[in-house]
Amino acid sequence: MKFSTLFTLISTSLLLTACSTQEVANNKTEKLPKNIIYMIGDGMSMAHLTAYRHYANSSEQHIGLGNKVVPQTIFDEYFVGVASTLPDDDTLVTDSASSATALASGEKTYNGAIGLDNDKSNLTSILEHAKFKGMLTGTISTSQVTHATPASFLAHNESRHNQNEIADAIFDQHINYKVKADLMLGGGTDYFIREDRNLVKEFKQIGFNYFSELSQLSDMDQLPVLGLFAPKGLPYAIDSQDNPNRLLAMTKPALSLLNKNNPNGFFLMIEGSQIDWCSHSNDIACAMQEMEDFAQTLSAVIEFAKKDGNTLVVLTADHGTGGLSVGANKQYKWLPNVIHKVKASAGELVKSIFASKDIAKTWLDSTGFELTSEQLTSVKELKAQDKSKELYAKIMKFINDQSFTGWTTTGHVGDDVAVIAYGPQSNKFVGAQDNTDLAKKLLSYIKTK
Repeated sequence: MKFSTLFTLISTSLLLTACSTQEVANNKTEKLPKNIIYMIGDGMSMAHLTAYRHYANSSEQHIGLGNKVVPQTIFDEYFVGVASTLPDDDTLVTDSASSATALASGEKTYNGAIGLDNDKSNLTSILEHAKFKGMLTGTISTSQVTHATPASFLAHNESRHNQNEIADAIFDQHINYKVKADLMLGGGTDYFIREDRNLVKEFKQIGFNYFSELSQLSDMDQLPVLGLFAPKGLPYAIDSQDNPNRLLAMTKPALSLLNKNNPNGFFLMIEGSQIDWCSHSNDIACAMQEMEDFAQTLSAVIEFAKKDGNTLVVLTADHGTGGLSVGANKQYKWLPNVIHKVKASAGELVKSIFASKDIAKTWLDSTGFELTSEQLTSVKELKAQDKSKELYAKIMKFINDQSFTGWTTTGHVGDDVAVIAYGPQSNKFVGAQDNTDLAKKLLSYIKTK
């Protein structure tokens, strides 16, 4: 080896060592977070953030602000970077289980895996590490607690579809002789109360306070807590007129409770689950209502973190869903005011049409715009033929065409997703990174405790 080459290698090595040493020194001088709140918008692509910005700044009467600058949302205000989402196989497009496992453990895995690597060995999640360190732990989701994202923080299983087994594992698998999570809120009574096993009864027997109605959460004053508010996922926000902000309703009292008498801090995962579900259906009005609930929840979390001063908030998505585009059909426009007028999910619209004697009026009351005679005829024909799936697809096309909303798929997409952060060490999440990097950084703060 030439002397000049050797000198270059040694110099580079010394420089990298110096930089690494300086980074460690900086980390020691910067305040580390006591609490970590990890928010995941399931299916929330960059296009969802753009669409929500326009949606939030428009109304039923007004399309938007014309040529003026559209005001920022809470997501824009704390946006710091992007993350890649590919799984550990050759597909390049992840499912929620693989991505959630990466976000929870810092390791890639195959699509469908819950807390396992490609060899089906257990991967330790951030929540499990936090429990080892004596922190309080919790998950909140609008899906069932056993669904892919919360499950990847709480359990280990070769398939996301084994939800009864996942529910059993949530109770049976302990850390420091205790259930891993001190607080679990979401849906899922179908998996916790079964003919072969009543897990709710078992949780109560070991001291968990159980809640079955969101209205009961004002009485939630002592840990541990299990709250199951639906057989599977909670009703969509758009179909929950009495309480559309279900995620917010769960999060605010949970933060208060976790923060009480908490010397070692807490780790809390909050998932906006149904952005994904609405987008699988290409239901833009449904998706925007879920984004609204998620935005309101982020605002409450940031407000908590600002008052606390010791809480790191990191928000991202597991993947995008639907291939949403703001604009469609070769038209250079998008009409969020149309979306504001839609008062029900496509599923509920189908039910209403099948129950209606006056389809035209039912449609107008539910969507704010009239069907053409041709469209009305096609709806009547599908109803008469009892073709609910075809009617569902037709309804979505009418609303998407009316608002100029585009979709490329009913599945997931492999695009990079947003990273949003606030609080101590939030500057470490700036720039482009992989989803595993987010977990590794969060794990480093827990391991220093």
